[in-house]
Order: sequence, then C-alpha cells, then structure tokens
Amino acid sequence: MLVGLWAENLSPEERATDESLKELEALLETAGGVSVATVLQRRSSPEPRTLIGDGKVQEVKGLLESEGAKLVVFDNELSPSQMRALSEDLKVRVLDRSSLILDIFAQRARTKEGRLQVELAQYKYLLPRLTGMWTHLERQAGTSGGIGLRGPGETQLETDRRHIRRKIAKLEEELEEVRRVRATQRRLREKKGLPVVALVGYTNAGKSTLLNALTGAGIPARNRLFDTLDTTTRLLRAGESLEVLLSDTVGFIRKLPHHLVEAFKATLEELQYADVILHVIDISNPDWPEQAEVVNRLIAELEAESTPRIEVYNKCDLVPQVIVPRGERKVAISARTGAGLDQLLQEIESILAAAQRRVALSIPYADSAVVDRLYREGAVLRVEYGEEGIEVEANLRAETLGKVRQYLAHAEGGEAQGGEAL
Repeated sequence: MLVGLWAENLSPEERATDESLKELEALLETAGGVSVATVLQRRSSPEPRTLIGDGKVQEVKGLLESEGAKLVVFDNELSPSQMRALSEDLKVRVLDRSSLILDIFAQRARTKEGRLQVELAQYKYLLPRLTGMWTHLERQAGTSGGIGLRGPGETQLETDRRHIRRKIAKLEEELEEVRRVRATQRRLREKKGLPVVALVGYTNAGKSTLLNALTGAGIPARNRLFDTLDTTTRLLRAGESLEVLLSDTVGFIRKLPHHLVEAFKATLEELQYADVILHVIDISNPDWPEQAEVVNRLIAELEAESTPRIEVYNKCDLVPQVIVPRGERKVAISARTGAGLDQLLQEIESILAAAQRRVALSIPYADSAVVDRLYREGAVLRVEYGEEGIEVEANLRAETLGKVRQYLAHAEGGEAQGGEAL
C-alpha cells in the first residue's frame, strides 16, 4: 500500500500529491513490488506519532487486511519513532520513500564504487533507526514474529551503533580513495586536452538513450527509474576536429535522500569539473517543469551552477512542437529517432570553442615552470626549445590565459596580439 500526507505546514517539496504518489508507484514497481491501494490524506499538520493520525491509521489497517498487502510505503519522510509506531499499529513492514530508493539503488549498483556509495547511504539511514528494529527483538528479547513490540537492550543497541559508525568511517575512507583516483584520471584527461560533457537529468529522462545515440555505446536503456547508477563515459566526436568525453550520471528525483546525494558526490562531483552540462528534460512528461527544477536545485547543491549548461528537451517527437521551449542554449531532440542531434553537437562545439582559445606563447627559460602550468590547465599542442626561450602553442581557457597573458607571442612593432586565436 502507498500512503501520502499533504499538510498545509509542510513545504511544497515535502507534501505528497497525486503526481508524487504515481512516481512512488513507479518506484515500487522498479523495486519489484505491486501497489494494491493508495491513500492520500489532507490535514493542517502532521500527527507527531504516526504522521497521518489514528483514524487514518485504522483505515489503512482495514485496507491492508482486505487487500492482503504485506508492506506500506509512505511518500513522506518518516522519523525513526514514526516508523516504529506505524509498524506496531499496522503489524506489517513500513518504509518511506528514502528507504525504497535505497533498496532500488542496492539492487542496481554494479561497480565497486556504486556499491560502496549505496552501502554508505544505507548505514547512514539505518543509524538513527536502530531502536526497535525487529532483528534485535528476535536476538535480544526472544520474541518471534512480533514487529516493533519492544526495544532491544541498551547494551546491544550501543554495540550495534558503534559497529555501524565504524563501518561508515571505513566506507568514507574507501570513497575518499575513489575520489583520489578520479582526481588522477581527471588530471590525465586535462593533459590530453579532452573536454568533458556531463549528462544530467531527472530519472528516466532518456540520458542513456542519448548517450547511445551520440556514441553508439550500447548501454542498456530501459523505461524504468534509476536504470543507470554507475557512471559511463564514452568518447564523442562533436566536430571535425573536436573530441569530447561524454559522461552519463545517475538520474535525479524529487525528495532524493540527502545522505544519498552525499554518498554519490564521488560520482556527481564530476559535474563541478565538466566543461559543459547537458540537462536532459523529458518534454513529454506533464511534470517536466517541476522535474527540471529538482535537477537545477541539485546542480546548485553540487556547486556546478556556473558551468555552461544546455537544456536538452528530449522526446520532442511525442509532443506538439509549439510547447517545446526555444531560445539560447535550448535544443529540442529525440534521442530515439535522432532528430535534433546535429544541432545539439553544434551547440556543444560553439560553447567549447568560446571557452578555449588557441594561442602562441614565448616563455623565457627563467620562467619554464609556466610550461608545467600549461600542461596542467590546458591542452598543449606544440613545444619548441629555441635559443631565447620556449615556444608553445596551446588551447587555453580564459582563466588560464589571463595568468599567462604576458607571454603571448609579440607581433611586429612589439605589441602583444592580445590573445588572438591562431
């Protein structure tokens, strides 16, 4: 059964609605479950003990018995005490949206990094919810089958908390090592001068289908939520002389658990270092404006809002063209049919061309350390060692160009070219 609460004093993001419950149903199907009934309650404020109040709890209990359901999933975030109280009253397992998403992530993670991230998020979610867990009841209190009837002994509870804190610390160390490896890989990419284009978007917006259409990557692209968890990166030729690395990322969703965002920052921090972000939007979904806003908020949370961004309105073959937004850095495509992909590549190429300039530099031997900076921060195309200094051709971003402007090759008459592209 699915249950949601719309309360006046909850923020719009926290309220359950018909639309968010439909999305919760899709999440449940993704996890392997089937919804037999849905209950949406409206009240002025949440009930502290059970969120929905005693009368609605009894209504849900009656539906559970008549439908034979074995699980209740709440669209709202439940506190540990609310989850315990509801389990006691309903006599079935109770989950909230966050725990359901974590279950899906645990099923889908394939790489070592993905599994580490999911495990970390699960332990952070579990830590405040240990009291009253039924596994402890069976071990400590000797009950059999009763769910949430009384809490475990304090000693066992503290032992488990210490164990989980140790696990969290170990997982965070392992993910920090992942970040170091990623940083090394990033430096190697920068040395090769390959720009990075990151695909982001609401879950099921069509990011993997777009990656396949552009690169022929052959990534499975199915119509289900959170089909992609592990980052996939492929080489893409965006122009006659331009190659980029195109990275797919995990899909975002409303009410995405904060600790899950934190756990996946090892992957999502790639957005901070991307040269271009492609925000893929499913224009055929009636809720696309709200979904786009969810993604924009998470991009801001990841401190990537200053990165050049193209809004890619996917599935435009399924809607009337008049409803597709137009304007600067907005492209309408169909990843399935290939419509609009040429225009998208042109847009990527124009942004990257504006972001980098090809320049000639004359660097005295006394300042030879500048060459190392150019290798770190730009794409070095040619280096020649002459009698008076080092001649370098490189593609540089504006911020790096500003740091080395004094070395720009001089034209006749001794005037600097001002960074003019070669």
